[in-house]
Amino acid sequence: MRAATIRDGSLGVADHPDPEPGRGEILVRVRAAGLNGADMLQRAGRYPAPPGSPRDIPGLELAGEVVARGPGAERFDEGDCVMAIVGGGGQAELCTVHERGAMPVPEGLSWEEAGGFAEVFTTAHDALFTQAGLEMGERLLVHGAAGGVGTAAVQMGRAAGATVTATVRNEAKREGVQALGARVLAPEGFAEHGPFDVILELVGAPNLSSNLDAVETGGRICVIGVGGGPKGEINLLGLMGKRARIHGSTIRARPLEEKAAAMRAVERHVLPLLDDGTVRVPIAETFPLDRVEEAYDRFAEGGKLGKLVLTVG
Repeated sequence: MRAATIRDGSLGVADHPDPEPGRGEILVRVRAAGLNGADMLQRAGRYPAPPGSPRDIPGLELAGEVVARGPGAERFDEGDCVMAIVGGGGQAELCTVHERGAMPVPEGLSWEEAGGFAEVFTTAHDALFTQAGLEMGERLLVHGAAGGVGTAAVQMGRAAGATVTATVRNEAKREGVQALGARVLAPEGFAEHGPFDVILELVGAPNLSSNLDAVETGGRICVIGVGGGPKGEINLLGLMGKRARIHGSTIRARPLEEKAAAMRAVERHVLPLLDDGTVRVPIAETFPLDRVEEAYDRFAEGGKLGKLVLTVG
């Protein structure tokens, strides 16, 4: 099979042996695979794949058809269309996936949309609802809202009955985020528009101090992105006075049991919203696998609305 390949700090497309599904696994012929910030970090040598995942083939989410099943795999049949989260290896013509790490593709969803759905919507849903406990009527602030996770969070927050505010640095993308259901602000001075019950942090350290000013008493700040920097300072007296909580989250390195639980929650609560059009997967651009280096460079430029997706096959 052919796959996006990271070797000696360079990115290209190379041939690899076809993978074979193990116990509880399915083999998927990949049709589309999303790009994520973790792929960029892996390309730069700063985020190695977890044990059991290919070290040189990136890709955390994919969509395609089941072409084989390993021993004990019974959740899907050959020919079923699935979208999945993997620890790596998704940006390839074939990928093995534990069946519990996959979900069915809803009717009417394109391969590109399905390929860009699983990682970002699962990350956003888990952070907002399972961890931060966002409730109907609460006030949600999403930082860096024009990307894949941000656009997912805005839509799900709106669908859950929250009042959603978003910060977007690129002025040209603000109208698009507003159309998804958010009041959109420039990043500067956002604290003046609070307070907020839940703050979803996708930028990182530059917002720490102002987040503490903006959060409501008893509020929750969930950090799931640090593209603007990982280190900052906060006034712990302010945190104590607000009786607020700051916590962080990732999906990639979690055990299968935790990933599966997060995905089953998405199946119950989010797939119906895809079916009825309440939420969608905004696609910024698509690139064929042969142009993978160009796709990564485009991701690094920033300024996109929604997902960048590789098409395969």
